[in-house]
Amino acid sequence: MPAPTCPVCDKPASAATKPFCSQGCRDRDLLKWLDQGYSIPVPAHEEPED
Repeated sequence: MPAPTCPVCDKPASAATKPFCSQGCRDRDLLKWLDQGYSIPVPAHEEPED
């Protein structure tokens, strides 16, 4: 099994900031979530048919 890599920059993950390589990458990922850079797809709201 290959060693885990950072999802932001693909460097080897650090045990202290797993799954990231550093606190900087961890913070960048959090900021992307907070700025809505990531989203979870949800079904569109459908209007009832008459």
